[in-house]
Amino acid sequence: MRKLLNILLLSLVMTLASSGAAAKNWPVTDFGAIGDGTTLNTAFIQKAIDACHAAGGGTVGVPNGRFVTGTLLLKDNVTLHLAKGAALLGSERPEDYRSIDPFTDATGQQRGSCLIGALGAKNIAITGEGTIDGNGIAFQAENLAKRYAKSEIKTLVSNRPFLLRFVKSTDIQLHDVHLRQPAAWTCHFFQCDTLLVEGVKIFSHANKNNDGIDLDSSRHATIRDCDIDTGDDAMCFKSTSPQPCRDIHVSNCRLKSDWGAIKIGTESMGDFSKITVEHCRVYDTRGGGIKLLSADGANISNITIDHIEMDQVDMPIFIRLGERLLTYREAPKQAVGSINNVKISNITATARGLELSRITPPAGIFITGTPGHKVGKLTLEDIHIRLPGGGTAAQASTVVEEQETKYPEFSFFGVLPAFGIYARHVGDLSISNLSIETAASDLRHAALLEDVSQHAWTQVQVNGQARSQPVIKPSR
Repeated sequence: MRKLLNILLLSLVMTLASSGAAAKNWPVTDFGAIGDGTTLNTAFIQKAIDACHAAGGGTVGVPNGRFVTGTLLLKDNVTLHLAKGAALLGSERPEDYRSIDPFTDATGQQRGSCLIGALGAKNIAITGEGTIDGNGIAFQAENLAKRYAKSEIKTLVSNRPFLLRFVKSTDIQLHDVHLRQPAAWTCHFFQCDTLLVEGVKIFSHANKNNDGIDLDSSRHATIRDCDIDTGDDAMCFKSTSPQPCRDIHVSNCRLKSDWGAIKIGTESMGDFSKITVEHCRVYDTRGGGIKLLSADGANISNITIDHIEMDQVDMPIFIRLGERLLTYREAPKQAVGSINNVKISNITATARGLELSRITPPAGIFITGTPGHKVGKLTLEDIHIRLPGGGTAAQASTVVEEQETKYPEFSFFGVLPAFGIYARHVGDLSISNLSIETAASDLRHAALLEDVSQHAWTQVQVNGQARSQPVIKPSR
């Protein structure tokens, strides 16, 4: 009798263990999802996520197929896994999307809509070698005009859905997925804590404002081994709230952009600190390789950018402290910010040719504060830049506008009076082992410092010739 009871008990334990293991996996097809590229699966996939969450968590699986969907919201302890050959395809209908925590960005557009989102969630992940495709081309104005009234187009274009949007969430992981063609930003983390993005591939050229990864007032982030190719900023740090963006490490990424590859700002209310970007390759980038921009009150400090290889890049280094002072989310206006304790080192950069540059002739390094607010301590070390040249003697006398309150973009300042480095309104600038080469003659200054309080200048070469000092101009 006892033996029989033991056998029955063991059988019951094994059955419970087996059912518990099975409950950890939730295939979306078990909830009615059909991967035919046509059926709208939002409700079916969301049911799978909700059921997984209600059971304590596990993996929601998307198998091979093309699953059309609107907004999906991840919940605590849920991993969304896309098998190789699986694709989530964004619906072409704006009404199939939801907005979470809406806000207005620096361009005045309403934001918040997304394909996959999370609000206040913890321990969530998206994994696998499948694809999430935002179908961004469907949200181009000319394509929306085929399906909606003219009076609706402006609003629909403004609130185009992001691909992924995580808001006030913690313990987030993205592994190996392919993120393609969003209607707006690709991957936005707002006020998130503790996240890992690894091995992710992003291709984003279907629409405007199509950033790659945006870390917005977020902290404790690791981003590594990613491949990002975007029409707008590739790797971007923002703060659309007074909360800081800090404790971030980016490494071993390949970055390509039509606007900027590595960027802090322009939305910049909260501070930026303890950010390291290293061992990355930037290529075919039209809007700037490294851009550090405090425009809305951010204090940028303790930034390390090291071992960056840049090929065919407009303006390899651009640093701007401005006084635009936009506000977001009804936060009070900030005082003018600061840029201090920034080190940029071990950089090799080749600029784009004259026919490809946004500004012709281009320059290598542009640093500027404002007459009332100087950039603080900057260290530039082991930097080697090759430029096309082509500047004229007349351009060496160019007066560069201050533009204190305007959008902080290097191309808006026009041609600079120096081709190698132009720095003005800086408190403490240290430059060592800098070499500048030009493919053709350039009659502008090689290095021009204006209103720079103190500087250290060692081991600087221009076209193979040592330069003992830059040209120094007093403040105007």
